[in-house]
Amino acid sequence: MVRNSLWLILLSLLILEGSLIHWLIPDSWQQSVRISSNFMLIIILYIGLYLNRHSALLYGLGFGLLHDFVYFGHILGVYSFGFGLVGYIAGLLPRRQTNLIFTTLMTMGVGVLIFEIIKFGINRLFNIVTVNFQFAFTHIMLPSVLFNMLFALAVYIPMRKLMEALQGQGSRAEH
Repeated sequence: MVRNSLWLILLSLLILEGSLIHWLIPDSWQQSVRISSNFMLIIILYIGLYLNRHSALLYGLGFGLLHDFVYFGHILGVYSFGFGLVGYIAGLLPRRQTNLIFTTLMTMGVGVLIFEIIKFGINRLFNIVTVNFQFAFTHIMLPSVLFNMLFALAVYIPMRKLMEALQGQGSRAEH
């Protein structure tokens, strides 16, 4: 039952990212900066930090590809590749420091930044975006990282409890 909750959380975030989240960001902010919500990526990073890198990779590939199909980016596979890679990298980090909120939030921020750089690099490679890196970093990437870190902070305790429950289920299933 608890394992199915990850699918439901990620599916509901997929729907929310395309519908309601844009109303939360004031129009005055959107004139000077471009904020992208990557809440599914935050959950995938939690999976990588608290469960394992293989689960994060699979969730990242699957839900990233679903995001690519639903919201039809200019290139299919950018979100799938980025989510899977960043989730896998988060799973490689040492487990002894994942209990600290500061290290968890910093991991979330760095993970979202890596994803934004990957997304920018691929789109720049295929001439989909024409802005330079400095403009994209200050007007797109950093605001997105800060916005997503606020979400990561808001869901820290519920996600940590859910991940601990999933770890407990995994250890019982092994015995």
